[in-house]
Amino acid sequence: MKSLQLLGGDIVLVKGKKGKDTVLVAVSEDELEDGYACINLSIRLNLRVEYSDLITIYPCPNINAANRIAVLPIADTIEGFTGSLFDFYLAPYFREAYRPVRQGDLFTVRDGKRQVEFKVVEVDPPELLVQITWIPSILSTGLE
Repeated sequence: MKSLQLLGGDIVLVKGKKGKDTVLVAVSEDELEDGYACINLSIRLNLRVEYSDLITIYPCPNINAANRIAVLPIADTIEGFTGSLFDFYLAPYFREAYRPVRQGDLFTVRDGKRQVEFKVVEVDPPELLVQITWIPSILSTGLE
């Protein structure tokens, strides 16, 4: 992170080897060597990369606050669930987290009992990269 002049909490654009990219919040990890990064399964799927594949990380200082995003749950991850996806998963996941998202991204939310996968299907403003700064901007209807 030092070589990129990044601090923990900075927004970064991460690109995979097949031209796919996404936005993330950088987190400092003292035990990692320079030139290495850890990304979770959802991020690897978004980037279409596997363990040990090369990724490129760029600072992303210009990111807009979202007016609204639309997300859909992945159908097989909500089988048998009868509550409110917004109340149980989305609101706690985004609340005060200022998470960046990109249209087309998948993300996973866990609540202790199960994990639910969501896909970002629309962002407003229509720029590719937005950051969730307030909960009412999230719409979740339908199934994918």
